[in-house]
Order: sequence, then C-alpha cells, then structure tokens
Amino acid sequence: MTEQSSTTWPWPDLPPGPFGTPSHELGRRHAEAPLEHTTMPSGDQVPMIVRYEDVRTVLTSPASSRNLRTPGLPRMVSGTALEDDPAALINQDPPEHTRYRRIMQGTFTPRHIERWRPRAAAIANELIDAAGQEFDVVTDFALPLPARVICEMLGVPMDRFEQFRGWTEMFLSTSQASAEARGSGFAAFMAYARELIKAHRTRPGNDLIDLLIDARDEGDRLSEDELTHMVFTLIMAGHETTASMIIRGTFRLLHHPDQYALLVARPELLEPAVEEILRCEGPGGNGLLRRVTEDLDLSDGTIPAGTVVLPNPTAANHDPSAFDDPLRFDIQRFAGSPAPNAHLAFGHGTHYCLGANLARMELQEAFRALATRLPGLHAQEDLSTVRWSDDGLIYRPLRLLVKGG
Repeated sequence: MTEQSSTTWPWPDLPPGPFGTPSHELGRRHAEAPLEHTTMPSGDQVPMIVRYEDVRTVLTSPASSRNLRTPGLPRMVSGTALEDDPAALINQDPPEHTRYRRIMQGTFTPRHIERWRPRAAAIANELIDAAGQEFDVVTDFALPLPARVICEMLGVPMDRFEQFRGWTEMFLSTSQASAEARGSGFAAFMAYARELIKAHRTRPGNDLIDLLIDARDEGDRLSEDELTHMVFTLIMAGHETTASMIIRGTFRLLHHPDQYALLVARPELLEPAVEEILRCEGPGGNGLLRRVTEDLDLSDGTIPAGTVVLPNPTAANHDPSAFDDPLRFDIQRFAGSPAPNAHLAFGHGTHYCLGANLARMELQEAFRALATRLPGLHAQEDLSTVRWSDDGLIYRPLRLLVKGG
C-alpha cells in the first residue's frame, strides 16, 4: 500500500463511495439483490451477503465453516493466503475452535486489557508531543500507536517492527505477489514468532506471550503450533487493523467537524463515538469467506450446501433495516436509549474477534488524546483530494495531514 502503487481497485463491482464511504452499490443490493455475486480480488465470484440479519445468520450458523482448504474453492486473493493455514484460530471450526477459545478466554478479558490502558494513553500523548502542531496522522500517530502497544504487550523489540509490518502488508494486500513470495513471507513470519516464544520460555516475564504460554483449561494447553499461530495473528492484526481504524476514524471526524467539536465538548461521548467509528469504518473490510455445509435459509432464498459465500459486515452495518439513516455519521448513535442494534465490526458468533477489547481500548485512548490535546484539530488539505490505498483488503487514506489548531 504505497503511494507509488499502480494497481487498480481490487473490488470491481464495489467501487468506494466519496470520502471513503461504502460503495453506492450496497443500497441497491440491500433492497433488491441481497445474495448477488461479487467479484473478489482473486477474480473468483461468490454470493455476497449484505443484509444485517442474513450476515448474523451466516456468522452464527453451525453450517457455516471456515475450512476453505479444499482444492478448487473460490479464494479471496491469489497465492498463499490466511485461509491456507489449518492451525490458525480464524480457520478452525468446532470442536477444535471451541477448545482453542476456551483455553484463551481469560487472556483477553477486559480486566487483563485494562492493565495496558495507562500505557496506551501515555504512548498516544508521547506521539502527539513528538508530532507538534502539524503532522501526518498516518505516519506520526496512527501507525506507531498500536505498533508500540502490541510490541510492548508481546515483548517484541521495536527495531523489528518494520520487518513484520512488511510481512503483514503482504498478507493484507491484493497485489499480485507470487505464491513463492507469499509462502516465503509466511515462513519468515512464523519463524520469527517461534523465536519470540523461545525467548519468553528462556526468560519468562509478564508479557502477553507469557500469558499465552501459561494459558490452560483444566490442564489442556495450546500446542506449539497453536501458540505460534496466535502470536503471528496478534502481531499481524494487532497493529494494521487498529491503525486503519484510527486513520479512518480521524478522517471521518475531520470530514464532520461538528462531530469532532461535540466530542471535544462532551468527553463522555468517547465510548459511543468509538462504536460509531467501528460501525461506519469497519476494521474487517468486506469480510471473510465461509463455506456453507448444509442448505441455509436466508431472507431472499436458500444457499445450497457446498456454496462459498462472503458475509459482509460493513454492508450489514449500513443496512437501513438495522440502522436508522445508516450513512449518517453520528457519535451519539450508541449513546441513546433504546440502544441500536449491535454493530458487526468485530464479527458475531463463535469467531467474534478475540482482540475486540484490546482494539476498543486503543481506539478510545487514541481519540481521547486527540480530542483532549488537539481540540482545534483540522485538515491541512482538501479531504476530497486525499489519496486512499488501492491494493489492500483494508481501505484507508495513505496520508492525512492535519494541524492542531
């Protein structure tokens, strides 16, 4: 995802809307074609599920599998991809997935994550101090904040950050990296994860890796492969997706200066503001594929067994049947009573994001620091001219120049 990228938008039938809003195609699909096929970056086509209740049904159904490793099935991207790894938690189905989650259920509780809130807040303020009054939100704040947090949580030296960020971008990119290059990158990333685990076994401490090593359920522990893949997942997902939410959320607030002013004036709106950013901006992009193992009834028809589908959480979060005026950005949406439907930014069901508590905490501290320290924050350039990434599964501004006011 570089400024020199010459790739084209990887979702040909889902062009993004203005200012990074969802594709205008979603409105038609919600109303008329909720199971219409979409063309993925690989060129393969699958039915895309867009209605809120249908997406929830697919994500919670026991007939919805993440095992996509049968040859010939549609693929999100070409070459080696995350779906190819049978030991990754995100690719497991019950009962293996149930066991894996049960062992780790105590590691990512709000109580454990809260221990890191003061450090995340301190890092956010340090970055603002270093940035000065004019800076790039992307490089000076959003990327280094979650990177430093996850590095400290895992006991990863920051001098390795650029290396594993490069590996991460390869896996989140839709560029035509060769199968050999993706395979080599995956092997190098996994080798690094094993090095980290070995170092923590030799010199145990109180980092997140140490908690994972010690995690158990009635004597059952993670296997070495499971532990390695969890560290890999935390490094990969623990910085890029959260950074993208900080970038997109800041962009959205700048595009709606009245909403930013409201957040500055009413700090108690911080938590609902983060929920609205998650609903609108969606850290998971267009979602992850599922294979339907039994006929599955949805609002507009039946999905036959054996079909690979794409339940789209971003589309679900903009379904007018689930959210009033879904294209409206309103940081008070989740502050009122009665509460609106829960957004699906972190998924739903058995694969609900394990790191949701961590991501929420980091987002809260990022936007708390911006609103508190920079109440007059505004863009230094016309937001309509901001260039967005065009070769990744996560869509975000490549640069966002701001002034503190």
